[in-house]
Amino acid sequence: MSALARLDRFWRRPMPATRLATLRVLVGLFGCIYLAVRTPHLLSYALDDVDRFRPVGVVALGDAPLLPGVYRALVLATVALSVPFLLGWRHRVLAPLYAGLLWLVLTYSNSWGQIMHTDNLFVLHVVVLALSPSADAISLDARRRGPAAPFVHGRYGWPVRLLVACGALAYLLAGVAKLQNSGFDFVAGETLRNYVGFDNVRKIELGSIHSPLGAWLLPYPGMFTGMAWMSFVLEMAAPVAILSRRVGKGWALGVWGFHFGVLALMAIGFVYQLTFVAFAPYFDVERLWQWRPLRKWGARLGATGPLAAEAVAEA
Repeated sequence: MSALARLDRFWRRPMPATRLATLRVLVGLFGCIYLAVRTPHLLSYALDDVDRFRPVGVVALGDAPLLPGVYRALVLATVALSVPFLLGWRHRVLAPLYAGLLWLVLTYSNSWGQIMHTDNLFVLHVVVLALSPSADAISLDARRRGPAAPFVHGRYGWPVRLLVACGALAYLLAGVAKLQNSGFDFVAGETLRNYVGFDNVRKIELGSIHSPLGAWLLPYPGMFTGMAWMSFVLEMAAPVAILSRRVGKGWALGVWGFHFGVLALMAIGFVYQLTFVAFAPYFDVERLWQWRPLRKWGARLGATGPLAAEAVAEA
């Protein structure tokens, strides 16, 4: 078998339609709740202050802010489109539109002087799910058209692989950025300790929420050395999580714990990661529908029928 054939076999490993669909449901449910809660915050960027406008990403294609009314309409449209994405309704048309608007709106909210990285992975996952057949099961589209055939196929495998790769590469880039900024001195722990101290002092001065634990640990540099090594190893080992499902599951749990550490030490919450939705692609999430509280819903949505059971067995 040629190297190209092995790569294709790895990348397009047959997976059940319900796995990809369940990932759409999880990411879609997160998006609906997250956007509903964040709507007032997003609308606060309906500004026309040219002096504060610092466009980044796709927003940098323009040199002036959007009209406040236009931006508000885009935010509300994004929130509204999160619902059909979750339900898998008119997926081929509405899902890409939702992904594009989400990318634009969240990038626009980062174009006013403060760039936040907490939503990047969420947006990438939405884009992958929007441009893949993630509504072939557990969706209104599937109920209208009937179940996909074959139910287990490589066309459902490559999007899951890509979701995994997006997450792993995002953390690898974070590790590379640490090397570029601090070199291997980062693992000594002093850089992390200084950053935790500065962040908490700044928040105290501004009257913002800070971490008492982070401030309390500052006299113990050895703790920060251990945490620096842990974060560095997790980030630089991220590509292995793409190649091995078993390692990937352990890696995902490790990074999940890392984010709880960040929350405890710095009061910075990466909500998408903390809910574990960001790491769902590393697991056989279609098995969630076999959980007793979800069985009834799973049966109604076609997630636990004969085809689904066969798919779980094959996977």
